[in-house]
Parts: sequence; C-alpha cells; structure tokens
Amino acid sequence: MAGFMGVRRGRVMVGVVSSVAVAGAVGAFALAGPASAQQDAGAGAKGRWVKPTIVLEHGAFADSSSWNGVVKELRAAGYPVVAAANPLRGPAYDAAALRSVLDHVKGPKVVVGHSYGGNVISQAANGDRDVKALVYVAAFLPAPGESALELTNKFPGSTLPDALDPAPYTLPDGTTGTDLYIQQDKFRHQFAADVPRNEAALAAAGQRPIAQAALEEKATTAAWKTIPTWDVITTQDLNIPPAVQRFMARRAHAHTTEVAASHSVAVSHPRTVAHVIEQAARATTQR
Repeated sequence: MAGFMGVRRGRVMVGVVSSVAVAGAVGAFALAGPASAQQDAGAGAKGRWVKPTIVLEHGAFADSSSWNGVVKELRAAGYPVVAAANPLRGPAYDAAALRSVLDHVKGPKVVVGHSYGGNVISQAANGDRDVKALVYVAAFLPAPGESALELTNKFPGSTLPDALDPAPYTLPDGTTGTDLYIQQDKFRHQFAADVPRNEAALAAAGQRPIAQAALEEKATTAAWKTIPTWDVITTQDLNIPPAVQRFMARRAHAHTTEVAASHSVAVSHPRTVAHVIEQAARATTQR
C-alpha cells in the first residue's frame, strides 16, 4: 500500500501549549456509571442546567478503557458518561452500532470521537437532534467521499505504516480481509510516547485491531457541518499528522485546542480533554 497503509472560532491557552456493530445494540457499550445517572441528569430541577450525557467513541488500536482518565474527570464534574465499544469494521457498520447506543441514551448528548472514532461519530450523529456538540480528539473529520487513508496522506508526517502488523483473516462465508495491529515493540513510540511505559505496554497487549478496509472506506455524511464542533489537536502525533488535523479543524470551523501530546492524548492529558468536552457541553446545552 502506498503512503499510510495506510480557527477559526477561538483560541485558548493550555499550559505552555498554544490552543485555540450492529452486534448487540445496547450490549455494544459499557456504562461508566449507574444507568440511572442518565435519567438523573435529565431530570434536574426546573430552570437548572441539564448536563448532557457524554458518549465516548474510541478509535483504532485502542478500546473503551483508553477513556478511563477522561471518564474519571467527567464523572467527578457530575456528567453521566457512556464509553461505547467500537467494532472497528468500517464507518458505516460502526456508525450503526454507535447509533444504537445514542438511541438508547435519552436526553441531550455530547459525542466524542478519538482518531478513527471521528469517522464514526461524523456519521452516527448526523440528523440526531439530541446531539448538541461533537468533540474530536486527535481525530478524523472526513467530508463525504473522503477516507481516513486519504486524509492521512494529505500531508506528510505519519510513521504508522512501518509500525503496522497486518493479520489476514477468513470469514465463515469464505471472504477474506486484513486486520491491522501496531507491533507491540513499536506501540509506545508510535501511539503513546508520553504515556508511562507500563501503561503503554498494557495498552499494546490489549489493543483492538481495525479492518484495513475501514481505513479505505469513504465517508457518506459529515455531522460536523450542522453540529457545533470542538477539536483537540495533538502536535506530537505520529499517526495523524498535525497538519492534517489543523486542515480538518479549519474546514469544520471547530473550536480548537492544541496540545503537545502523542496520539494517546486522552490517556496522557485526560484533564485537558475533559475540560474541552465540558466547554462543548456548557456552550451548547440548554439551561
């Protein structure tokens, strides 16, 4: 395969950083707290702010536990949180799985996607009136007709191809495909350079593979065109080059925050990521 195997609305300062599946439906996600929390959040006293449910979608080479630090911060701030399980089979398939989660969660929602999860939320949230904001975290914001592979190759800088470990598979019907992993001995450098070694090693061992075809599948919708959007850009990212992230953020007119972090910014800077999510929640939900 060639290449990657493949703000406009405001700026803030974060430290020294310049910032500006269908399988199982409801069973395809993990609640990061009691189910009743969702109902409690939507039943606030009259005239009080109703905190939205935060729905988190992980990306390739990760799982729902990659959001643990962010979940902890958001729960401490009183938000109900759902960390969805992304099948990583393709944007259309994965968006259908995420839509089942969004349909199950009642009331206002803020939907957050990391990495390839950005492709998924861009499709799953389209047309959902309860989704009040989108937050992209070191993520893809594809326009219709674009793929993750195409966007990654738009500017140089991704070193992911040399770190990949392809694993061919055959399905019961005889069709074949390829799952992609990151080689475990290259995982920390490539994906999580600012994460402690022991944590990165655990993440490498437990990584979820993505179907190669998922990175080549073209987007069909772009929820960021109609839903207010925030974006966390990672300036030390070796998966999605910062130039690519900035291009997508500008195009989406996103509120952007730049962080000197690896692709695993939700693990290494959970408080910063949670703060951006809270900004989106406060700015777009009703009082």
